[in-house]
Amino acid sequence: MMSPQLTSLSSQRGASVTSVVLLLIIIVVAGKLLVAIVPAQINDYQLTKMLSDKLKAANNEGDSAKQFIESVNQQLSINAYYDTTAEDLFVFTDKKAGQLAIRKDYNKTNNLFGNVDIVNRFEGDINSTSAE
Repeated sequence: MMSPQLTSLSSQRGASVTSVVLLLIIIVVAGKLLVAIVPAQINDYQLTKMLSDKLKAANNEGDSAKQFIESVNQQLSINAYYDTTAEDLFVFTDKKAGQLAIRKDYNKTNNLFGNVDIVNRFEGDINSTSAE
């Protein structure tokens, strides 16, 4: 005589191989997305803070747009952003000395899988009031 546990499929416990494989795929994709997106967001936050601080200092000192760009490029080299220049990150919306304002507009691309990339686009206005 067979026991009721062996004949009844309703008493089966655990996950099937397919569900385990799908769960692993979902975990890997979510992990790759986090690794591609989170560092770019953190870098953008740090860059925005640095640009705001530099802009506030430049406006307080009455620096010209050229002096501000030189200051930002120097800070980027200190922060080890060797392949990035100020001209790649922002454009001026106001070039008057003491009233400088910029619009940050740049992309950060990270490879997800094979030829699939994630493009993070960062935009935003930074002026003397937002720098305070």
